[in-house]
Amino acid sequence: MEAPFPERAAESIAHLLVVDDDAGIRLLLAERLGTYGYRVTTASGVAEMDRVLARGGVDLVILDVMMPGEDGLTACRRLVQAGGPPVILLSALGDEQDRIVGLELGADHYLSKPCSPREILAHVRALLRRQKAPEAEARRGFAFMGWRMDLDSHELFDPEGVLVHLSDGEFAVLRVFAERPRRVLTREELLHSARGPDSDAFDRAIDVQVSRLRRKLRAGDSDLIRTVRNEGYMFVPKVTQA
Repeated sequence: MEAPFPERAAESIAHLLVVDDDAGIRLLLAERLGTYGYRVTTASGVAEMDRVLARGGVDLVILDVMMPGEDGLTACRRLVQAGGPPVILLSALGDEQDRIVGLELGADHYLSKPCSPREILAHVRALLRRQKAPEAEARRGFAFMGWRMDLDSHELFDPEGVLVHLSDGEFAVLRVFAERPRRVLTREELLHSARGPDSDAFDRAIDVQVSRLRRKLRAGDSDLIRTVRNEGYMFVPKVTQA
């Protein structure tokens, strides 16, 4: 039986481990993430990663998939099975099947290269928030058809764990839908609940927000938001607390 991982760092400054055989990427991420106050250690491969993890105190691993020797997917599965820190996979293989494989192996997020340090930072922050929040707070959100809303961070993740950007207005409207699924909501109700009773927005603004949400909530041929003629809109999927 494999030995458990050492306890993670108790300090408020998170310790990130970047594992990539490309020295340029390691340096770039270490510098950029370091400017946001994180402690960053790098490793050029899985063997070096294991040595760093054995010393303890790592809160999150950013792991490249395609590396010489043991690849990132195999290493990710091993980390998850051994109860290691959460993993963000980076890969030049970005099609749907590759992402599904990575997530099924236990990765928390899967990002396709090239991706910006800013995008990686957003995923790091989201993961660390979930790690540090009390269990009750970590469940402060909604889930529907594989999608997940985090009410604390105002983030939406698609069924593959990819962060989907929503404006504040779009998130507010989606929250109203998630709180009242399978009910016909008039435009006035949506405006009042999403913007407040003193809002100077108008019906057309809600139509625009709903149109944008529909484009972002892609679920094959399914339309998650149904238009009810002469009445308003209905959020179709079953919603659960997450």
